[in-house]
Amino acid sequence: MTNSPLTNNASSTAAVHAGEKRFRAHHSLTVPIVQTAVYTFNTAQELRDYTEERMFWEQIEREEYGRYGNPTVRAVEAKLAALDKGDDAILVSSGMAAVTAMLLTLLQQGDHLILTNESYHGTLVFCEEFLPRFGIEASVVCCGDYDQMEQAIRPNTKLILSESPTNPFLSCMDLAKLAAMGKRHNVLTAIDNTLATPVNAQPLTYGIDLVLHSVTKYLAGHNDLMAGAIVGSYRLIDRLRQAQALLGHVADPHAAYLILRGVKTLALRVAQQNSNGLAIARFLEEHPKVRRVWYPGLESHRDHDVAQATMTGYGGVVSFEIEGDAEDAYRFLNALEIPTIGPSLGGVESMISPLALMGYANVSPEERLRLGIRDELIRLCLGIEDTADLLADMAQALAQI
Repeated sequence: MTNSPLTNNASSTAAVHAGEKRFRAHHSLTVPIVQTAVYTFNTAQELRDYTEERMFWEQIEREEYGRYGNPTVRAVEAKLAALDKGDDAILVSSGMAAVTAMLLTLLQQGDHLILTNESYHGTLVFCEEFLPRFGIEASVVCCGDYDQMEQAIRPNTKLILSESPTNPFLSCMDLAKLAAMGKRHNVLTAIDNTLATPVNAQPLTYGIDLVLHSVTKYLAGHNDLMAGAIVGSYRLIDRLRQAQALLGHVADPHAAYLILRGVKTLALRVAQQNSNGLAIARFLEEHPKVRRVWYPGLESHRDHDVAQATMTGYGGVVSFEIEGDAEDAYRFLNALEIPTIGPSLGGVESMISPLALMGYANVSPEERLRLGIRDELIRLCLGIEDTADLLADMAQALAQI
């Protein structure tokens, strides 16, 4: 399989076929939805064979109970592992569940973790306010400041977590440098790869230990389900799978079926979103009514060189500040005809968010400013619409200010 097209995990071929059996039950082309909570055994011996202890790769391919596994869900996990070049993957009920499941499983009382300051706000709150209840301490460091990160490592540090690119300022981590730091100090490293997807970046190939995704976003791609995933080694994913049986953050087979269908067009969708992102970012950067643009494909972005080295495309998220005040930003938003105001990203439809009102509305004005979330800050999450149509819509909306 070394030269198989399925090993080229950024390709549409892999997105369509990787992780799926060539022949399926009832001669079905698509993976069936296995809608059951209970799986039965024909004989006591069959049950004994199933429960006999084996290594991960020797496990009998069948299920026992819905909380422990489902064939449709397993097909998604196999595909995501192949796309990210991991040994295995686990599908969970949401992107946030992926974060919390990883932290609650791999950390224990007395442990310490490090995360970057541009992490998702929910992740920051969970680490700084929830984990201390269990005697787990978190240190927040500036994204991209590797000296500060290394100085923050303690004897009890067990994990370093970051997004790359981050949301909303699209900072990109030097994945090789982060992985080497983790190996040097015997600390696990994890990257939330939601905004990049396996099409644009594959952190595991740089030595990162775990990759997380909000599958709700680009992987599923149609804004119609919620799920999350963690990809990594057999050893780490097995620990997470055992914890899933206890914590119960499972994904249902209907969602898994929709994920399989969505992932098949992942490479095609991301290619168009990459193209839209770069074109819109360049247009906005030159527009007199736009104060500043954040997009890793622009040479003006702080991490442009890192993005060039670690990514094959720069994604469909563009963040920018309108030149003016909040009311100017609202006039611009209201004038748009294609993007819809909404809180998510990665789907086929373009969506746009005034972040001070959406995502950070419950944060104090002082805290928002500390995080760089000004009233004029807008996050544009591009879909697969025609680039020319999106550019024309941006131009007419900006003309309304």
